[in-house]
Amino acid sequence: MATLAEQVQGERMARVALSMIAEPNDPITGYVLARHGGVEALRLIESDDEVPGLARADTLMWRERLTARVTPGLLDQMAQAERHGFGTLIPADKEWPAGLNDLSDRAPYLLWTRGAVSFLMTALSDRATITGARAATAYGEQVAGELAAGLADEERVVVSGGAYGIEGAAHKSVLAASGQTIAVLAGGLDRPYPAGHSELLNRIGDVGLLVSELPPGAAPTRHRFLARNRLLAALSGATVIPEAGPRSGSMTTVIAARELSRGVGAVPGPVTSVASAGPNELIKQGFASLVTQPSDVIDLLDADRTPDRTVTRPEVGREFGHRHPSPGTPGRSL
Repeated sequence: MATLAEQVQGERMARVALSMIAEPNDPITGYVLARHGGVEALRLIESDDEVPGLARADTLMWRERLTARVTPGLLDQMAQAERHGFGTLIPADKEWPAGLNDLSDRAPYLLWTRGAVSFLMTALSDRATITGARAATAYGEQVAGELAAGLADEERVVVSGGAYGIEGAAHKSVLAASGQTIAVLAGGLDRPYPAGHSELLNRIGDVGLLVSELPPGAAPTRHRFLARNRLLAALSGATVIPEAGPRSGSMTTVIAARELSRGVGAVPGPVTSVASAGPNELIKQGFASLVTQPSDVIDLLDADRTPDRTVTRPEVGREFGHRHPSPGTPGRSL
């Protein structure tokens, strides 16, 4: 019987297959993919050959995890994904956002897209991420909306995750200002999540850009949300948190942004508000710049930064109770 690598044509389709059998943010898959390409990565999954640079035990666990998802119906799933009509981007495409390459072995295998991929071709300083609490207060949503509208007025692209609360407020404000926005989803583009934002996300797909590293049909999970947050950080020159609890998943976006030497901003709030505890602590510890108006975000975007990979990552992670999510097992037309 032919192997998957023998049945897949070219790098793009190989990466499509990988997006269906490997969870996002899997550093071993990323390591193999970056050094050997998609077709060879598929071959190595189904072979007994050694993988240069990987310990034998790691190779065996990697293969066991991925071969379990190489099912007889996988090629049919790939054909069905193609029929959805979504675009795909791989690193060889001119539209591929260079900022994602800073993720190294944790970069996405490919991006599924719907909408204006030209938004990804601008400089990092032209894109800002706004993320935060789903259970946001009226204060948080108002500030997020004002920041987003101000960025739209300055022709900066607002990146967010399409969720309730802060993210939804940011997207809606940009659309109302006829600005440009990108929603990065934690599931397939054919499954808008949350369902209550289906109309909003479809609107973004029509006039903005929807992006996911998950194939059509994939459901969002906690791991996929946390993995998605590294893309929110990598796609922008700065990340801003208007509201979030100290242990909110949004804090993983802050950690990722700091690791990538991106700007981080936080909006101060009432000390009596749990939703402002995260931003207040970020400001207090010097992990984020204080943001009160759109010009503060512009300053973060336009700041000249020298990359520093020795930032205080462990301290941030311990303080806010987060680590990078470990891998689980679960544009351009195809």
